[in-house]
Amino acid sequence: MNEFGSAALSSEPTEAPFAQWLAHELERFEARAQAELPPIERAPQRLHEAIRYAALGAGKRVRPLLVYGAGQCAHVAAETRILDCAALAVEFVHVYSLIHDDLPCMDDDVLRRGRPTVHVAFDEATAMLAGDALQAEAFRVLADAPAPSEVRAALMRELAHAIGTDGMCGGQAIDLDSTGQSLSLAELETMHRKKTGALLLASVRMGALSGGVDTGTLAALDRYGRAIGLAFQIVDDVLDVEGTSEVLGKTAGKDAQKNKPTYVSVLGLAAARERAERLRRDAIAALEGIDTASGSAATLRLRQLADFIVLRSF
Repeated sequence: MNEFGSAALSSEPTEAPFAQWLAHELERFEARAQAELPPIERAPQRLHEAIRYAALGAGKRVRPLLVYGAGQCAHVAAETRILDCAALAVEFVHVYSLIHDDLPCMDDDVLRRGRPTVHVAFDEATAMLAGDALQAEAFRVLADAPAPSEVRAALMRELAHAIGTDGMCGGQAIDLDSTGQSLSLAELETMHRKKTGALLLASVRMGALSGGVDTGTLAALDRYGRAIGLAFQIVDDVLDVEGTSEVLGKTAGKDAQKNKPTYVSVLGLAAARERAERLRRDAIAALEGIDTASGSAATLRLRQLADFIVLRSF
């Protein structure tokens, strides 16, 4: 079960309320994650315990939800079992990045998802290995996906690109180098398109590529994914100022304490919120062509997720 309530039946229609859809998708996702990750009883037990501690039972699961939402935009319907594999892969990579991001050599944080970070609950070496193993598990899940070889290759290519030096790892390197320095808005956005936005964009693309998608639809989804990727980070920066550790599940005010450049430090609080709202509208506008071709139900969940991402309080 998850924070959004009870799950619906697997035959739940597309028109179901958003909260019901969330519960339905997340319950299935959590069950798949429980089954795919190595059991604690299997050696090495401590490593497996750390992996499951980090990956299960907490988190907004925004990236898997983007996979599922984009899967509804595919012109050749994406099978749920393939979407599940893509969703698991992006979330495993996301969790690995959080484990490593919290390490003393990186952001050195002690709270994540409302409980001690992995290196605090276990130890630094185990945390490092847990992150490494989750990245490997992500590609193993995609390699084993019940999809044609060309689809599996496309999904692995998308994920690899999103987390390499042109994506998440490159953005993290820029972030570390920028601590204590001033960045222009363009430099800040370059950093976050890599560090945060690349994996969110990959989630959207992987959802669509799990089925059959034409180039026009994929281009529209790219525009949506880029806009919502930046909006997600802006909201994170705003909540780091306005939120509490109890609500956020992580240490509030950490960016200011470490003198990190953020959208709030560059733009100010009000302008940062306005920019997030403008990006939300841009993301929804990008979907209009898909709706014209396929009907408004095709992008319903992506439009709702744009609202959820920008209007959230945690």
